[in-house]
Amino acid sequence: MKRNKFLLAGILFLILIACNQKKQDDKSEKFFPVLSFLQGQIADIDTSLYSIKKIVYTDSLHSDTTWIKREEFRGLAKDFLAIPDISGKKYKKNYTEEKLYDESLNRVILSYKPLKPDNAEIQKQEILITPNIATGDKVSSIIIEQLISNKDSSVQKNMLWRVDQSFQVTTISQKPGEPETVYTMKVTWNEVDEK
Repeated sequence: MKRNKFLLAGILFLILIACNQKKQDDKSEKFFPVLSFLQGQIADIDTSLYSIKKIVYTDSLHSDTTWIKREEFRGLAKDFLAIPDISGKKYKKNYTEEKLYDESLNRVILSYKPLKPDNAEIQKQEILITPNIATGDKVSSIIIEQLISNKDSSVQKNMLWRVDQSFQVTTISQKPGEPETVYTMKVTWNEVDEK
C-alpha cells in the first residue's frame, strides 16, 4: 500500500513538472508570423481593384513590363507563400531573434537568423516596423534571404515585400561550370514614390 502511494506521488510530481514546463513554453517570446502576415496581404490583393504591374529584369537589364490580372497575382507571389514558417515549432528552435531600433530609418527591426546557417533554407528574415504612438506601429517591409542547394546547383532568392505596395524577388542561380544568372521580378499594385 505504501509503495502504491509513493508511485502515485511520483506520477503526480511528473505531471506537475510537465504542466509547469508547458506554461513556461507558452510564455516564451513568439516570432513575428511572416508567412501568416503575407497570406493576409495576398488575400487583400485578391479582393482589391488595384492595377497590378509586373517588371522583369534579366541579368540587371530591363526586359519586360506587363499589366497582369488580379487572378495571376497569387501565382507570382508563390515564392513568398512557399517559405518555411520559422515562427512555428518545427523551425523556431533553429533561429535567433534580434530586436533593434534604427534611429536614422525610424524603424524597429526584428531580425531572425539561423543557428546553423549551412543547413538552413531561410538565411535571414527581417521585419521593419515603423513605430507610431498615435496610430499604432505598422509593418513597412519584410526582407527574406532564402538558399536552396542540391548536389549540382544552388539558388539564392532575395525577397523584399513592401507592405501594401509591391514585392520583388531576385533569383541568383549557379550551376557547375556555367555563369551565374540573375533574374529579378518586381510586382507593384499600390506603390508610393519615395522622394
